[in-house]
Amino acid sequence: MNDADDIVRTTVTEAGEVGLVEPRDFHHRAPFTFESGRTLPGFTLRYETYGRLNAARDNAIVICHALSGDHHCAGIHSLNDSKPGWWNNFIGPGKAVDTRRFFVVCANVLGGCVGSTGPSSIDSATGRPYGVDFPFVTIRDMVRSQKLLLDHLGVTSLYATIGGSMGGMQVLQWGIEFPAFTRRMLAMATTARESAQAIAFNEVGRQAIMQDPAWNHGDYPRDGGPRVGLAIARMMAHITYLSEDSMDRKFGRRTVRSRPTNRVPAAGQAVDPEFSALNAPARTDQPAPTTFDVQFEVESYLRHQGQSFINRFDANSYLYITRALDQFDLAAAHDSLEQAFKVVEAETLVVGFASDWLFPPEQNRTIALALLRAGKRASYSELNTDLGHDSFLLESPQLYDLVRGFLERE
Repeated sequence: MNDADDIVRTTVTEAGEVGLVEPRDFHHRAPFTFESGRTLPGFTLRYETYGRLNAARDNAIVICHALSGDHHCAGIHSLNDSKPGWWNNFIGPGKAVDTRRFFVVCANVLGGCVGSTGPSSIDSATGRPYGVDFPFVTIRDMVRSQKLLLDHLGVTSLYATIGGSMGGMQVLQWGIEFPAFTRRMLAMATTARESAQAIAFNEVGRQAIMQDPAWNHGDYPRDGGPRVGLAIARMMAHITYLSEDSMDRKFGRRTVRSRPTNRVPAAGQAVDPEFSALNAPARTDQPAPTTFDVQFEVESYLRHQGQSFINRFDANSYLYITRALDQFDLAAAHDSLEQAFKVVEAETLVVGFASDWLFPPEQNRTIALALLRAGKRASYSELNTDLGHDSFLLESPQLYDLVRGFLERE
């Protein structure tokens, strides 16, 4: 079945914006076997598209999201909810990924919790959420499921795959898994295998979740679960996405006025507006009283990150996806990184960021060098930003020019 021709089109509301977008669900109704050997009778991927598929059906670009991302990477869902997609600054008419030229597809990964099949989905055999009975997911499983979506949409080949962090891992896997199908790879702030330090951070987050009594071995109601543990996991992980310079510049040691202790809200409860950067309390040069309530602005910011995250993400999905990150090791899977890239046909651009200490520049350079040693067309660029790992998500004319040049080069 092919529904590429009747995809709900975006509505352009102003120059450079894709406008109103509507997510869709792809239901794969045949058995799918995971790399672990476990099989599901089928799965669902929630996805969005921007732009139009051309007559040759070969102008598609897949956007691969990071750990906490999802399918909504550009546009808005309604005029009442004007929050744009997570890469809206990057995708749209005339932007770095130009939707006047390309058909852009982004899907929530298999194992996720924003419409795609994952641990919070209902197991038809039991009528209950899978929980930790869900099959373990790998980066390769994510990519293989996305390929089935593209087959469904009638895409004959990919113009490019683009992603940062975990998205960059998927980009590399695309070039290895479907080499003849993938013509360009653009991987940013990523790695060919996680370091011990990155695995350690993920493990601390998982333990925060699993040691929360409300986790209950992965068996918890949709409106409950280990909210405190998940919030702490997010707070800790978010620190790794920033840099010391950016945190000092944004927060320093500035304090906030004393306030009552902020607790994790119940499911569906609005996040305390005091945590919003747009409604931040007035600054003061006087330290807050000696209590364990919020005293510093950086504490307030991290609590906001934790509390907003628990209202949109499933704790079990966090466990599964971080484990998929840990297990990603292209060199081990293929005896060497050069051997892993032996089948790649795509031209590749790898982008590192000087201040990224989660997946530092040398890990990105290693990818490009291995591709070159394998005889592939590859280049590396390093941007001297001080915004940390999340640099690829933030406003950067230099990055936009780099990406635009790579995509427009014949």
